[in-house]
Amino acid sequence: MEPKRKKKNSVLILNKTKYNLIMRKYDVLIIGAGIAGLYTAMNIPKEKKVLVVCKDIPWECNTFYAQGGMVTALNEADIPSHVEDTMAAGSYLNNEEAVKIMSKMSLETTADILERGMEFDVDENGELLYTKEAAHSTERIIHAGGDATGRYMHYFMMVQNIHQLQRNTLVYDLLIQNGRCFGVNALVNCKHETIYADDIIIASGGVGSMYEYNTNSRTVSADIHGICVEKGIELADMEMMQFHPTVFVKTPYARKLLLTEALRGEGAHIVGEDGKRFLFDYDERGELASRDIVSRAIFDYKRKTGQEVYLDFSMFEEEWFVKRFPNITRTFEAIGYSFPHDKVPISPAFHYAVGGIKCDTDGCVEGIDGLYVVGEASSTGVHGANRLASNSLLEGVVFAKRIAEHILAKEQEVVEIPTFTKEYKKIIHHENDEAYKKRLRIIMWEEMGVIRNKKGLLKAKNEIFDMKNRDIGRLLELRLNTASAIVDAALKRKESLGAHYIE
Repeated sequence: MEPKRKKKNSVLILNKTKYNLIMRKYDVLIIGAGIAGLYTAMNIPKEKKVLVVCKDIPWECNTFYAQGGMVTALNEADIPSHVEDTMAAGSYLNNEEAVKIMSKMSLETTADILERGMEFDVDENGELLYTKEAAHSTERIIHAGGDATGRYMHYFMMVQNIHQLQRNTLVYDLLIQNGRCFGVNALVNCKHETIYADDIIIASGGVGSMYEYNTNSRTVSADIHGICVEKGIELADMEMMQFHPTVFVKTPYARKLLLTEALRGEGAHIVGEDGKRFLFDYDERGELASRDIVSRAIFDYKRKTGQEVYLDFSMFEEEWFVKRFPNITRTFEAIGYSFPHDKVPISPAFHYAVGGIKCDTDGCVEGIDGLYVVGEASSTGVHGANRLASNSLLEGVVFAKRIAEHILAKEQEVVEIPTFTKEYKKIIHHENDEAYKKRLRIIMWEEMGVIRNKKGLLKAKNEIFDMKNRDIGRLLELRLNTASAIVDAALKRKESLGAHYIE
């Protein structure tokens, strides 16, 4: 059990004569407009001056692209089973206290979201429909729009949001001094601004844009993780990068096309060119083994046989399939596939950052007052070495609610904002950055991918070091900081565990 800290809410006093940048001051600043950021905002009353910012347009986030659904414990009796499934998938590296909190609070947060008016898929009697995904012991995943849960929940929370939401805001520095975070420096519509707040919440997502093959939004590039490395803020379990096993990667776009785990949960098969369901050679659960096992099996089978690997839907009735997976049906129809009749070639691709910015179960970043982190950007330890399918949306809402409650319960104290002089006006971007970013994506995919070895990790470490010593912009520097932290964590962990597999 974590020791209880004395809660204090610092009210920052702004001395505008000290500064020459455009400045604003809020009670709460939330960096990120995905489910974690928006649900935090939904739990903070309108009397508070809250600003939610996002790097691009609000729906360009990982929440929007989430397909499968959101886990919820079915009832009190299901909590121990959900906890055990989560711990087993995470190779028992999980923070068990955090897992229990998440599962228990799912009853509260799911009820709250339903009461606010979110419409999940229901049967003909109006009862919630539950589905099962890999490594779950029972059906406990609710979904919306068939296979469009993320975009439905994101739209719902956008409509529910009562606070100011600002797009085109790229945070490139946290203003930290004497163990407190006072705000951020950011590009707002390409102009430099300083935004101050009593409390700052990082809900900026993971690291997907650092990998050549990934399922993430283009905005998810680990900038703020890199700032944390620079500031000495601890990142935890960064070697635990999760790869989704069923992704269509034969597309020129950076974000590859995810084929939700719910397909396998409903009975889709993974097969070789000869139709063999080879996963049973790797794990007795076959298609329902955890993501790390299935990803490695596909990677290994392709390497050994030279065969293509497919996701096979031929067992489904067309009418049912189109109704259950309308988004996937339409997306692949546009590129020439007819589901469920056609098989589709698949490959693992980067999907989710299991590790992140270390925090406690209230989202507090240790050693930095006024700084919180939630969602994929965070590491509460809830996922251990490998995230259990569809726990991500649940994690986002549960710990968002805990952060909001923590902030609202704090006592207030007055603190004057100090002077911050370091600026990056001329070096945000550099002309060579794009070439280096492409090089980094290839390095991370080849050497820090599904299967790793020490030689490859050392190669990645040296190449990242080389790029950091080039003439580069601020944002690439931050991305390389994060890449270094991921590779260093992988080199430090000698044994294979969960998503971290050393050959």
